[in-house]
Amino acid sequence: MIPRREFLKIGGWALTVPAFVRNLAAGPGSGQEEVKNLTAGLKPLDPADFEERRERAGRLMAAHNLDAVFVSGEVNLQYFTAVNWWTSERTFGVLLNKKGAPVWVCPAFELERAKELVPAGQDIRTWEEHESPYALIGGIMKDLGGRRLGLSPNTRAFQVFGLKRDAPGIEAADGGPVTDGCRGTKTAKEIAYMDLAAKITKLAYRKAFKQLKEGMIPRDVSALISAAHAELGATGSGGPQFGPSTSFPHGSRIPRTLAEGTVIMVDGGCSVEGYRSDVTRTIVFGKPTEKMIRIWDIVKKAQTAALRACRPGAACEDVDIAARKVIEDAGFGPGYKHFAHRLGHGIGLEGHEYPYLVKGNKLKLEPGMTFSNEPGIYIYGEFGIRHEDCMVVTEDGARYLGGMEALAIDRPFGEKPE
Repeated sequence: MIPRREFLKIGGWALTVPAFVRNLAAGPGSGQEEVKNLTAGLKPLDPADFEERRERAGRLMAAHNLDAVFVSGEVNLQYFTAVNWWTSERTFGVLLNKKGAPVWVCPAFELERAKELVPAGQDIRTWEEHESPYALIGGIMKDLGGRRLGLSPNTRAFQVFGLKRDAPGIEAADGGPVTDGCRGTKTAKEIAYMDLAAKITKLAYRKAFKQLKEGMIPRDVSALISAAHAELGATGSGGPQFGPSTSFPHGSRIPRTLAEGTVIMVDGGCSVEGYRSDVTRTIVFGKPTEKMIRIWDIVKKAQTAALRACRPGAACEDVDIAARKVIEDAGFGPGYKHFAHRLGHGIGLEGHEYPYLVKGNKLKLEPGMTFSNEPGIYIYGEFGIRHEDCMVVTEDGARYLGGMEALAIDRPFGEKPE
C-alpha cells in the first residue's frame, strides 16, 4: 500500500510534469497540435525514490516472513536499484533484505563495470568462473542471519535449481508478494509519467489519423504514428489493422489496403522515464455502417461500466464482470465468444504486468494500481471494435490516464466532430 500523502496526488497530475503539459489534461482545444516535445524538462526518479521502494520492500518482507529477496536482471532489478543489467547464464543480482543496504552478487570479472552502476558504498560480493554464485548467496544469507529467501518472479529455473543444489540451507520462497506488491501500486511521480505517456500516444494517434489516405497500408499508418511520437518527445509506435484483420484481437498477417468504409484499429504506446502507455482506438475511414456504430457504442458502454466498477475494495474480477455483462446483455456472449480476452492487465515499467482484471482474480483494488481497460467485440470475417485506455485507481474510484477519452465513433479523442 502506498503512503496516504500520495493518495491525494493520484487523482490528478503530479507536479513532476511541466505546467504546459498539465494544461492539456483539461481537454482538447486550439493550440494542442503546436505543442512539441512534451518530455522536455521532466524530472526523473532520484535516489530517494529508490530508497523508498526498498523500504516498502522491507515492510513486505516482514509481512510475508521473508529474510531477503533475490532480484536478478531485467525490470525488477531496475525498479529497485536503477541498475540496468542484461540477463545471461552468469548470475548477477541483488539481495534486498530487512537489515539494511542491498548486497550484490556479481561475476568477479564484471566487478569494475558493476562499480560504475551500483551506488558507492553498497556491498558487492563476487564469484569466480569456477565457483558457484548460489553458494555465495547462501553465505550472504548466513551473514544476514536468515534462511527464508524470496525469489523474484523472473528468476530463471537454472538459478532455482542451483540454489537447491549449492545452498541447501536456504528455504526458497515466492518473492512475488514483495516485487509485485511494490510495483503493483504506483506513486504520484510514476502516475505522472504514465499520464504523460498516455497523452503523448493519444496526440500521436490523432495527428496520424488526420493524415489517412485511401490506398495506404498498415505500415504507412504505423510510420505516421512513430513520427508523431518522436515529435512529441517519446519513442512510440502503433500497430494498425484494417478491415477483417480487426476481428483478430492481435491482428492478422493478411495484407490490407485502406478504402472507403474500412474499420481501422490501432494498438500501441510509448515510454516516458520507462513507464508505458497502452492505447487502442478503433475508427472508420469514411462513413461507418449502422452495425459498426452500434457495436462501437456497445463496447464504449462496456468500457464505461468497467471504469465505474473500478474502485478501492472491489475485486479485480468485478471490473471484468462489469464490462462483460454489458457485452453479453447486448447479445454478444456468452463469456469469451465475442469478447475473447480478459478486460485488462496491469501496466507500468512493462506493458503487461501484475495484476490482471480477469475472472477469478479476487485481489482487492487499492489506490495507485494501474490497468488497461480494453473491452472488445470481434466478429470473425467482418471487423472488430476495441477501446483501450489505461486507468488508475483513486481514493474514491478511478480515472483514465492521459484524458482524451473516446466518446463516439467519429470522436475518438473527445473532440467535437469536424
